[in-house]
Amino acid sequence: MTQGMDGPHPDDRMRPAGRRNSQGIRIDPEAEATHQPRKAVLSTLVTHEPGVLAEVSGLFSRRQFNIESLTVGATDDPEVARMTIVIEEPEPGVDQAKKQLEKLVPVISVEELEPEAVQRELILVKVSGEKPDDVNAVADMYDGSVVDASPEAITVEITGSQQKIEAAVEAFDQFDVQEVVRTGAAAVERGADTLEDTRRKAETISEAGETPQTATDD
Repeated sequence: MTQGMDGPHPDDRMRPAGRRNSQGIRIDPEAEATHQPRKAVLSTLVTHEPGVLAEVSGLFSRRQFNIESLTVGATDDPEVARMTIVIEEPEPGVDQAKKQLEKLVPVISVEELEPEAVQRELILVKVSGEKPDDVNAVADMYDGSVVDASPEAITVEITGSQQKIEAAVEAFDQFDVQEVVRTGAAAVERGADTLEDTRRKAETISEAGETPQTATDD
C-alpha cells in the first residue's frame, strides 16, 4: 500500500484570503465590481479597402459592445479611412473595445477622444408640409435649412452636437415627423492634437534608420 505524504489535514490547511466561486477559483474583486456605463468616442484609422467596415462591426457584434453610432469616411490619404465609433459601456468594456480593435489587421491607430473633443452630426428631418412658415421658423432656431419642400412634406437639414440634434428633433415633433435620418457622430480632438498614423511613423523611422552613416576609424 502506498503511504501518503505527511502533512496537515485538508481542513487544517491555510487558505488564501478572498472570495471563491463554487469551483474554488478566486474571485477578483475588481472584475466583480459593478461599473456604470459611460459614453466613449473611439477615433480609428483603418486601411481603406473593401470589407473593413464589416470586420469592425462584426467584432463589436461578437463581443456584444453597445454601439451608439459608427461613421466612416476617407482622409487626406487615399489609402486610409477614418472611423468614429461611439459606444456606451462600463469601464472594462471600453478598454476591451480599444484592445480588440487594435488587434485587427486593417486597423492602424485607435484613440479615445477627450469629452471636450469637437463632435458634429448631420440630421435630415422630414415633417408634414401643412405649416411651411412655422417649420422654417424652427429650422432657423437650430441653424438648419430646408433642402426639399412640397405641399405634403418638408425636409430640413441640421448639423450640430448631439444635444442640439436631439433638441431639434423634439422641437419638430409638433409638425408630425414622418422620417428622421441621422449620420452619427464625426469627431476630432481640439487644438493641434491629431490621431497619429502609426504606419507612417514606422515607415519614417525605418527610412531614417537606413540613412548611410559616415564611416569612422575605431
